[in-house]
Amino acid sequence: MSALNDTKFNSEVFLLTGIPGQEDVYLWISILICLIYLISIVGNSIILFLIKTDPFLHEPMYIFLSMLAVTDLGLSISTIPTTLGVLLFNSREITLDACFAQLFFIHSLSYTESSVLLLMAFDRFIAIRNPLRYSSILTPPRIARMGLFFVLRSVALIFPLPFLLKRFQYCRSNVLSHSYCLHQDVMKLACSDITVNSIYGLSIKLLMVGLDSLLIFVSYMMILKTVLSVASHAESLRALNTCVSHLCAVLLFYTPEIGLSVIHRFGNSSSHFLQIFLGYVYLLVPPLMNPVVYSVKSKHLRARIIRVFVK
Repeated sequence: MSALNDTKFNSEVFLLTGIPGQEDVYLWISILICLIYLISIVGNSIILFLIKTDPFLHEPMYIFLSMLAVTDLGLSISTIPTTLGVLLFNSREITLDACFAQLFFIHSLSYTESSVLLLMAFDRFIAIRNPLRYSSILTPPRIARMGLFFVLRSVALIFPLPFLLKRFQYCRSNVLSHSYCLHQDVMKLACSDITVNSIYGLSIKLLMVGLDSLLIFVSYMMILKTVLSVASHAESLRALNTCVSHLCAVLLFYTPEIGLSVIHRFGNSSSHFLQIFLGYVYLLVPPLMNPVVYSVKSKHLRARIIRVFVK
């Protein structure tokens, strides 16, 4: 189908995009993405199962890790139907209401993951700065309240987005840039003034991702200050080593998140392939790599995973 036919407007649906120009290898790409989804879902499910069933893992660090696993599972499940539908069956159509629902879940879960990474940074700060009071400060009820607050914050701020999009008429084009729906992608297809959506979307991005990343940076500056004040070089390295897995998770999440946002808002001349590539990295790589990173770096978690498979 030509690009001209693809952009023919249909008021009832949007058209999702796979990887233009790679249709001949869609089968192989879809097999790869199926494997990524499968590993992500199985890996995060194993993490949750082990943390739930092993009392030794009922520590604050692992409770936060279970929160991260839940958000990663949610992100994977929310994009599986459309991504595999486009690549396997060339099923590109998605109704407006389904698209708005999908972008609500994607953005809510993404911002929740950002908040969980902030909580995990706070966890590392307390563990290094005040290890003797670690368990008394981060009690399960307090962790639950913090988690609930950040989930409600994400849902409350994302909740208006579908309604802001629903009021528009879409008369320019109905072809989206990805195999799933994002607010910044959908709003550009409207033939109305999108100033309110643009300002609100940027505001919540700065309030949540911007503020969370800033606080994570401040947490690590304070961790570094604490570690440098320790006399023993070996103890300093041991303390910093406990932060490696979290730093990897932060980079895996924020790098594509910020890159994709910049390209959507300011990169009209950017490569379309780069936009699509970052879109897949944004939603596929963190859920895939987070269980791997934490399993490799956490001695206790790794031992329990090995015990499960050895049995």
